[in-house]
Formats: sequence, C-alpha cells, structure tokens
Amino acid sequence: MTTSTARVLALLEILQGGGTRTVPALAARLDVDERTVRRYAGHLLDLGVPVESVRGRHGGYRLAPGYRMPPLMLTDEEALAVLLGLLAAQEAGLVTASAAAGESAAAKIRRVLPKALGRRLEALRETAASTARPPAAAAPDTEVLLGLAEAALHQRPVALTYTGRAGRRSERTVLPYGLVAHSGRWYLTGVDPDAGDAEVRTFRLDRIAAMDVRPGSFAVPAGFDPVATVLDSLARAPWKHEVSLRVRAAVPHVRRHLPASIATLAEEPGGWVRVRIRAERLEWIPPLLAAVDSPFVIEEPAGLRTLVRDLARRLDECASAGPDSAFPDS
Repeated sequence: MTTSTARVLALLEILQGGGTRTVPALAARLDVDERTVRRYAGHLLDLGVPVESVRGRHGGYRLAPGYRMPPLMLTDEEALAVLLGLLAAQEAGLVTASAAAGESAAAKIRRVLPKALGRRLEALRETAASTARPPAAAAPDTEVLLGLAEAALHQRPVALTYTGRAGRRSERTVLPYGLVAHSGRWYLTGVDPDAGDAEVRTFRLDRIAAMDVRPGSFAVPAGFDPVATVLDSLARAPWKHEVSLRVRAAVPHVRRHLPASIATLAEEPGGWVRVRIRAERLEWIPPLLAAVDSPFVIEEPAGLRTLVRDLARRLDECASAGPDSAFPDS
C-alpha cells in the first residue's frame, strides 16, 4: 500500500472519531500540508464516504451524521497484524477471554476480508507454529482488566477483592499506577493506602475477584517504571530458599542469564557481582550458573553447593564417555 493511501485511510480513521476536525489539526496529525488534506478528503468522497466540509472560523471536515463504516477496512499488513496479534496473545496466555472467543473473533475478521486475503491468512494460521506455552494460571476477568486500565489511565482509586498468595481473601483500596504483562500473567502495580505506607505493591490480576472504581484522584510519581517495579517485586518475593552468591563477571553478562524477574544484582569491588535469588526449588539454578561460565562463590544455602557438584559430576561423566558408552536410565 502506498504512503498516500495509508494516509487517506488514516484520515478516515480520525474522522470516524466524531466531531469536526480543522484542516490545520488534520495536517499536523497526518504530517502533510493543508492542501494535501483537502486532496485526501476528495479521495474519500470519490470512494463514497460522505465527508462534509464545514466552513467558518472553526470549520474543517467531518463525517455525515449517522454514517457508519463497513465492519472492516484493512490492508493486507493490518489484517495480518490483527490475526497474528490474536494468535500471539492466545499463545502467551494474555487474553482474558476463552479460547472459543478468540477463535470466533478471528473467524469474524476473516469473514469480512477479501476472499483471496482470507485464504492466505487461513493458510498461515493452519501452518504456523509457536514455541510459547500457555501459563498454568487462570486468565484475569475481562471487566477487571479493562476497568483497571481505565482507572490507571485516569488515576482513580479502586476497591479490590483480592486473594493473596497464602489464600487469604481481603478487601482493599489501591491507587493503580500501571498494568504489566509478564510471562503469561497480568500484574497491577500501585499503592495500598490502607497498609499505612507508601510502598508500591504488585498484585496478580487473576487473583482479583472484583473491582470497583472509587471517587477521588491521585498522582503517579514522576519517572515511575511499572515494568521495573514488577520485575523487582517478583525477584524479591518470599520463597523457600534465599540464595546468595558472587559471580566474577560484568553485570550485563550476568544479567543475560539471570534476568531481573529471577535475581537482584549488585556490583562489588574487584570485578564481582553479588547475586541474590529467592526460589522454591534449587535444582534449576546450577544449569544457569554453568551457562554464565564465570567464576562464582556460593555463600548460601549449602544445599546449592551439593547440587552444583552433582551437575559437574554428571557433565564430567558425559564428557568422558565414549560413543558406545551405556548410561543407566536414572
């Protein structure tokens, strides 16, 4: 699709938002001059779109009252983006609707597309594969997700019915700072005024049974980063094991193997990096340390040293074995 065609469709999209749009404002939105805006409006008229010209000081262009577009006017690239977005969201577990709802939405999109494009997209859907795995957690309620998004955007307090990690159900009021999608789950970041402090907390949306917007408003701190907050909260969550070790390597190298959602890092003198990990199980940590491939010292727990030695022994046995060696099943 040419750039001019894309901008004509963009003009139509803007006008569908309702109201009269001035020519200077449209020119700024489309990044063209005012003469080009008038030419684009003429193109829409040629296509049968009832664009009205409003004269006067506050004049400009608008769509005729009551006009409704067909269900979809998508280019090949736009249709591909929509369908791939649906498929990716389903695979990642980020959609709140059922699988059947996702399938029906994709089917409706395909029905209103030109037949040739619909066949090509259907072929892609049938033949494409993804390595994403659906999460074990339940998806959040649609109304909860959308309601929290609006509350965060307009900075309105919300009342939540929330079930904590220990299974305790509570009613609380939260100032929603932002929403984050991470590893197949949705998280809400915000402050709980009832807790008596200003600490930013993280809530899993699939644990929110109900929400209600409350009167009032608040301000999000300048420079607040919801993604960094969620990753840091996950790394600091209370788990069965508190792991502390030091790795002799640069911080970026360590971070490539131990992301923020897994570990907190602190640079120390002598080229060392302090690593702290909280985990329910330790078995997955030795392979990551092997992947880092840098000198390290385990401070705690002692059980992690045993697991590292066991992994080193197994690797040594495999490396020393010949091509005809037989290994036990266990």
